[in-house]
Amino acid sequence: MERSLRTTLTPTTLQVLDESHLHAGHPGANGTGFGTHFRVRIASPSFTGLARVRQHRLVYDALQEFIDRGAHAIAIEIL
Repeated sequence: MERSLRTTLTPTTLQVLDESHLHAGHPGANGTGFGTHFRVRIASPSFTGLARVRQHRLVYDALQEFIDRGAHAIAIEIL
């Protein structure tokens, strides 16, 4: 995820946290404690002048391959 975000959005700040262990038993959890629920904290010049919904869409678009492979929830914090 981090590599994809760095390549696509050239962030000035980026933190990707796997919070799957906090969601054990929730819908979308896979029982392993990792790989399903993430938090992304990101700042990027790509977000300048864009509405928050569009900023989030850019992050989701950059992470689509991970969503397709089972990332169930991605909390995005635009910094």
